[in-house]
Amino acid sequence: MRDVVIALCPAAIMGIIFFGISAAIEIAMCIASCIVFEYLYNKIAKKPNTIHDLSAVVTGLLLAMNLPALNMSAHPIAVFAMPIIGSLFSIVIAKMLFGGLGQNFINPALAGRAFLVASYPTLMTGSAFGPTNFMKGVDAATYATPLAQIKEAGALNTSFIDLLVGNCGGTIGETCAIALILGGIYLIVKKVISWRTPVVYIATVLVLTYIFKLSGIEAASARQPIQELFAGGLMLGAFFMATDYASTPVTPKGKIIMGLGCGIITVLIRVFGGYPEGVSYSILLMNLAAPLIDRYTAPKKFGYVKPVKVKEVK
Repeated sequence: MRDVVIALCPAAIMGIIFFGISAAIEIAMCIASCIVFEYLYNKIAKKPNTIHDLSAVVTGLLLAMNLPALNMSAHPIAVFAMPIIGSLFSIVIAKMLFGGLGQNFINPALAGRAFLVASYPTLMTGSAFGPTNFMKGVDAATYATPLAQIKEAGALNTSFIDLLVGNCGGTIGETCAIALILGGIYLIVKKVISWRTPVVYIATVLVLTYIFKLSGIEAASARQPIQELFAGGLMLGAFFMATDYASTPVTPKGKIIMGLGCGIITVLIRVFGGYPEGVSYSILLMNLAAPLIDRYTAPKKFGYVKPVKVKEVK
């Protein structure tokens, strides 16, 4: 958990630099709320205190990375309310009610994000968030996310360099691809996560987007496969959420299937869905399939002998 926090720090810092003081407030609110809710749940349920394992910090930081940096003058209540409500759902509903760390069947941060999308659809999925300087807050009428540009205007108007460094519209933690890739490499080198899921996930999105583009499908004609790897939440999801220990397959083959499934669902939603991004829902759907994937990809035990059916003699 400590290594995940370290790996997320570059993306969080870049989010604050590009999106301003409201991003810093939302990050702090999410982390603090997740810690408080986990502490209170354990207190009320008379269970041992678990906030020292830093899992609540990771959930809070990931939830914040999936939130838009709102304009404080336009949405002063939502800046504080959304992190608290999302943290409550993530920690209490998606994590602690299922037994706590290691027992949750879906990623808590993504569950919280999905709940907020249902509760605040305009604020969570609108195009009213983009980069600015640190103290001015977000310009709420200027920027659309790169994927929304393709979906609405049929063209990507954000440069490749801006996608890499994060100078584009999006949620707090998804914009700076360089910071996310560096964090992902750190986790792989430290052997905190396996390379299988993120690499297969990213490669599937690249290949499938190319196939749809070359096939002449109108909905995919404006897509630029290389740029789409760095647009939206792909890097954040691939390295930090599709690799969650509790809600993803544990077998090597299962991790590959996880990445493949996430990549396919992500591209299908991006190209054919009404919502410009598909990372969050692809991971949540594959989380539900993780037990089944593990069941059919589990290696056979050493010395295993297939049982022989004996016919009953009457």
